[in-house]
Amino acid sequence: MSALSLAVRDSNTMLRRNLLHARRYPSLTLNLLLTPVMLLLLFVYIFGEVMSAGIGGGGADRSEYIAYLVPGIVLMTIGSTTIGTAVSVSTDMSEGIIARFRTMAIHRSSVLIGHVVGSVLQAVASVVLVGAVAVAIGFRSTDATVLEWLAALGLLVLFATALTWIAVGMGLISPNAEAASNNALPLIFLPLISSTFVPVDAMPGWFQPIAEYQPFTPAIETLRGLLLGTEIGHNGWLTVVWCVGLAVLGYVWSKSVFNRDPK
Repeated sequence: MSALSLAVRDSNTMLRRNLLHARRYPSLTLNLLLTPVMLLLLFVYIFGEVMSAGIGGGGADRSEYIAYLVPGIVLMTIGSTTIGTAVSVSTDMSEGIIARFRTMAIHRSSVLIGHVVGSVLQAVASVVLVGAVAVAIGFRSTDATVLEWLAALGLLVLFATALTWIAVGMGLISPNAEAASNNALPLIFLPLISSTFVPVDAMPGWFQPIAEYQPFTPAIETLRGLLLGTEIGHNGWLTVVWCVGLAVLGYVWSKSVFNRDPK
């Protein structure tokens, strides 16, 4: 078999291993999924009427704020899900299974690739579940074309891939699962200071650069544009640059750490 065939075969084996772990121990994924769902319900039903009046400039109607909020919550879901990847990678490193894999005749990168692909699939599944909750409480995207829906799906997969590689690096440098969870907290914290809940121009002037110059805000605005027909502007290519840059950085970082000789 060629080197590429071996890499694909071994990566597929590691992917099945990670999916089996996720199926047998779903509590971590469910706990991480609970955060965006609870925030969605909280902001819609507690602050929805007030926020809709402010954003829409009209009467108090939750539908305005639901449409604004859901794209941000969807991307927050991806950030939350990838924390499980950091914990899973750190657990593998600390429990010795990686040391066993190093002695076996398998493609070395397949361990990391299995984690990444498995995490992206879990992130997409989580997005579907959160999207179902959003539709149940009133979110609608009637103006989006089939092409825009496909572009939105591509954006979500690309964003999940980028954050997952960063999460893998965080898991590799963490001595245990608790440290990995703490190291990956920015993946949940950054959406809270982005345009998820309110527009950037409604924030204090000194805070606007913090919200604007980070990966979540352009991705959220791009997803809003695709699903709701709002203006995307420069956010589309900024999102692609952020995703590609983070994916390359995470891949190089993770591979470098993983290939170090164990101490």
